[in-house]
Amino acid sequence: MPSPISHQHTASPRIARLRAIGAILMVVALAPALAACDDAATSATATPARPVQVQRVVFAPADENREFAGVVRARYETDLGFRVAGKIVARLINVGDRVRAGDVVARLDPRDLQLQVESADAELTAATSNLAQAAARTRGYAAVADYERKKAAKDEAEGRMERAQRALDLAQNQLAYADLKADADGVITATLAESGQVVALGQAIARLAHRGEMEAVVALPETRLSEARQSDASVRLWSDPNRRFSARLRELSPQADTATRTYAARFTIENPDDTVALGMTATVVLSRPADTMVAKVPLAAILNRGTGPTVYRVDDAGVLERRSVMVSSFNEVAALVTSGLEDGDQIVTLGVQMLEAGQKVRAVLGRAIDGR
Repeated sequence: MPSPISHQHTASPRIARLRAIGAILMVVALAPALAACDDAATSATATPARPVQVQRVVFAPADENREFAGVVRARYETDLGFRVAGKIVARLINVGDRVRAGDVVARLDPRDLQLQVESADAELTAATSNLAQAAARTRGYAAVADYERKKAAKDEAEGRMERAQRALDLAQNQLAYADLKADADGVITATLAESGQVVALGQAIARLAHRGEMEAVVALPETRLSEARQSDASVRLWSDPNRRFSARLRELSPQADTATRTYAARFTIENPDDTVALGMTATVVLSRPADTMVAKVPLAAILNRGTGPTVYRVDDAGVLERRSVMVSSFNEVAALVTSGLEDGDQIVTLGVQMLEAGQKVRAVLGRAIDGR
């Protein structure tokens, strides 16, 4: 009968082998689970693609119109003022009066001017008499020295008479200047002095709008200056909105108004009729040529880092590409792009300042803007 001790020593190596085999099988069974855990940990630490809002680029004809409110003005407006100082004794016009060239607008008190004429006339009379006496002395025979003396006196008398004649002409002109006359046909648009007022030389008495060419004067923001030069212009009156007059840009101020930061533009109204009156409210309509194709993109999509306007385009692999674009104009919500993109391109419309070219992104289609 075998002893228990010898049986125990025989079974121990077998049990050890079984335990080792079990351990190996357990490791093999757990390997896929451990690999999955390692992949999950690796994916958790990887940077995910950044979501960005995008919009598809759509090119369309630039058939939009821009409207700017203004006022009808005469091309030529002059301030009428006396060429001499004095006291106004009569103002013969009021605002809205139509005048013709040569009509008297106002009069000064002429008494002082008349005295100047009388004084100049008396001086001329004395100079004429003095010349006659000097001329009489030079007749006949005389010594050379005496002749030279008499001739010099005569020359001086002639010069005195000439000066007196010029003084009389000037005094007569100044007397004529006491009547302020219109220098052209037109309409009085403002009166700047009243009867009884003492005015200085050249002080404005009234403002005259000349008859003839009329213009619509509007204020343009700086983003519309190039558009005003290139667009077709027309003028519509508030009193008759269904009728339009052709117009052309005649003058564009080179400097912005210090208060409004806008630029004054004057559009000549072609062939205005009697329905167009000075001071009417006018709307200048700027129409772009229909053959120009533009894409409307949000202002937030435009990025300028000192090299011109650019946008971020998302390619088919979801990688950002920085594109330079040509922008024709801006408004409150959108920019009009004329080149640099293709129809159907996807561009980023938000947060472009935080992006870089070559970055991997996930495109999220946003809502297209409607206003221009």
